[in-house]
Amino acid sequence: MAFETSLRGADGTPASARQRIIDTAYDLFSRNGLRAVGVDRIIDESGVARKTFYRHFPAKEDLILTFLDVRGQRWTHDWLEAEIDRLGQTPRERLLAIFDAFDEWFHREDFESCALIAALFEVRDTRAPIHQAAVRQLEDVRELVLGVLASSGTRDPESLAYQVHILMMGAIVSATRQDLDAGLRAREIAELLLDHHQLR
Repeated sequence: MAFETSLRGADGTPASARQRIIDTAYDLFSRNGLRAVGVDRIIDESGVARKTFYRHFPAKEDLILTFLDVRGQRWTHDWLEAEIDRLGQTPRERLLAIFDAFDEWFHREDFESCALIAALFEVRDTRAPIHQAAVRQLEDVRELVLGVLASSGTRDPESLAYQVHILMMGAIVSATRQDLDAGLRAREIAELLLDHHQLR
């Protein structure tokens, strides 16, 4: 899912060179991974000069870190958080809405998996800035789940947030291997989990 990438500004005028680079990299990294996309391809498809590219992003790593920040904003907040708000009212409904949103996402023709999870596998060195940035963005997703539980009255919201987050990541990995009903399967498990925590 493109999550609102655009090479034009909000007023319809052409985006800045920096924004064109980010939007181009966003699409390419989301679809192809981090290592498979070279700087030359990003420069070519964004239509900027090489000197302009390196003025904004001295190294590919700098662009990847920006991409991960943008991905976190667009995926976690602009899309997932908005879907939770749209689909659910009570804490239980809002948590289950995550998996309803996943089901729709997994069945889209442009489903491209999760760039944050993929980054962890592509950059395995836990000390590397890219790995650490992906971990921070995934932690932001768990914090979103924890926020849903803030007013739920459950006795151990921290533990439940971790469990739901694990279910979310597992569903995404399963969908990536073409189990497109993984969202609904995970939802069934989530219902059992919420019953166990007596979340009504």
